[in-house]
Amino acid sequence: MSETITIALSKGRILQEALPLLARAGIVPEEDPAASRKLVFATSEPGVGLVVIRAADVPTFVENGAADLGIAGKDVLLEYGGQGLYEPLDLGIARCRLMVAGPAQARETWRHLRIATKYVTTTRRYYAARGEQVEIVKLYGSMELAPLVGLADRIVDLVDTGNTLRANGLQPLETVAEISSRLIVNKAAMKMKHQRVKGLIERLAAAVGCY
Repeated sequence: MSETITIALSKGRILQEALPLLARAGIVPEEDPAASRKLVFATSEPGVGLVVIRAADVPTFVENGAADLGIAGKDVLLEYGGQGLYEPLDLGIARCRLMVAGPAQARETWRHLRIATKYVTTTRRYYAARGEQVEIVKLYGSMELAPLVGLADRIVDLVDTGNTLRANGLQPLETVAEISSRLIVNKAAMKMKHQRVKGLIERLAAAVGCY
């Protein structure tokens, strides 16, 4: 029996941009994941399946062997910080920036800056590298609201066009990291299914070259 390979990815922008890339590598789901309630999909490639999960769970599935490969944003990987993963390929999709943003007219504060973000680990690491202590308020959404209601002085969040920031009286201040989606691989799968996994990596690398 041939080795089976499972690729984990998430709905939303990453799925939308990853599907054409996978198709270029010869991997096409038998039905549209974006239009289905299913979570597991067979593909045109024998022995290769897709699982569609929350973006933040992709590295967990891959590191723990529930998936052999995955496609995850660099923002998720920076926050996750796992050791059981290889990151062999920048897929060059779902590009944006992880940024510090704040009010256009920032007010002076005598206390540590209060930063609202869901990227707690990455934000703390960023400011620690600058020798600054900050107070972090963990939020999961509506980040732009935090400075407007006095919950935080600044936010750290993903920025694409910046339109949402401007609509809420905020502006980008500093870039924490350039973000794109990466191919990640389970270390055990790379060893135990080496030829199959290596072949998929090479096909995806070729697909990226013409994306």
